[in-house]
Amino acid sequence: MTPFMHAPRRRILAALATLVMPMFMAGGAVAATPHIDDKELTELGFKVLVATTEVQKNWVKGMAPGKIRAMQRNGKKFFIYPDAAREQVFVGGPREYAAYQERHPTSAKDAQQAAKGTAAYRQKQDQMMKSANARDLSDPFLGVSWYDLGW
Repeated sequence: MTPFMHAPRRRILAALATLVMPMFMAGGAVAATPHIDDKELTELGFKVLVATTEVQKNWVKGMAPGKIRAMQRNGKKFFIYPDAAREQVFVGGPREYAAYQERHPTSAKDAQQAAKGTAAYRQKQDQMMKSANARDLSDPFLGVSWYDLGW
C-alpha cells in the first residue's frame, strides 16, 4: 500500500475513475419503475392503510415498487400497491382492480404475458423433473457404492 500512497495524482484519479464508472453505468441501466397515480387508485376505490409498526414499515419497503401485487388473506383476494416513501399501501378488491385494468389495458396484457411465460417455464421444469425421476427409478443402485456394501 505504501507505493500506492506515493503515486502521482493521476494514477490515483485513474484508479478512482475505474471504480466509480461502473457504478454510474449500472445506475443508468436500471429500468424506470412505472408510476401509478395514487389519486387514481383512491378514485377507483382502493383504501389507504398506513404502516404503524416497524414490522409493517419493513414489509412495505420490501415490496416491489411500481407494481400492483395480488394477495390472498382469509380466503379473500386483495390487490396491494405499496408506497414506501409514505410508508403506506393501497388495498383494493377484485372490483377495484378490474376497474384499474379497464383504464390501463396494457398492464393487463403484460401480466398475461408474464403468466404465460411463467407457465411455460414451469412446464419445462416439470418435464425435466419427470425425466430425472424416470432415470433415477431405472437405476436400482443409485447412490450406492461398493464401500456402502462393506467391501
